[in-house]
Amino acid sequence: MSKLSHIDATGRARMVDVSGKAATTREAVAEGFVRMSPATLDLALSGAGKKGDVLAVAEIAGVMAAKKTSELIPLCHPLAISKVEVRVEPAAGGLSVTARVKTTGPTGVEMEALTAVSVACLTLYDMLKAAEKGMVIDAVRLVSKSGGKSGDWRA
Repeated sequence: MSKLSHIDATGRARMVDVSGKAATTREAVAEGFVRMSPATLDLALSGAGKKGDVLAVAEIAGVMAAKKTSELIPLCHPLAISKVEVRVEPAAGGLSVTARVKTTGPTGVEMEALTAVSVACLTLYDMLKAAEKGMVIDAVRLVSKSGGKSGDWRA
């Protein structure tokens, strides 16, 4: 069993000390999905929603969320993010959300990518809830990460 890096020897939560780690290029990709009826999907894609361009607003919300991750997740380090790309695209049964986050630093950006996807999905729900309250946010997960001591990983 691997040791949890955010728990010290006495069981107390701690922020990991990354001061001795090398700054390397790191990237993470996460994805999620918002399930909805065909009518709600049509509304989202039409741009005729009362709150504006649903997809564009969700993408911007995801970018903003990635930049605020350390304020939302207690033990995350504030990072100088060099790139955040969030895409919302139609898919069978709803909208697919993908976030790609990149930095050069001493720690990875997995949490930033997951936060971007989560907030983009929540924004889609918020903007479309007047049409359908039964939408389901589903399958939020890390797809891949690269860089750092642990190397590359792919789901």
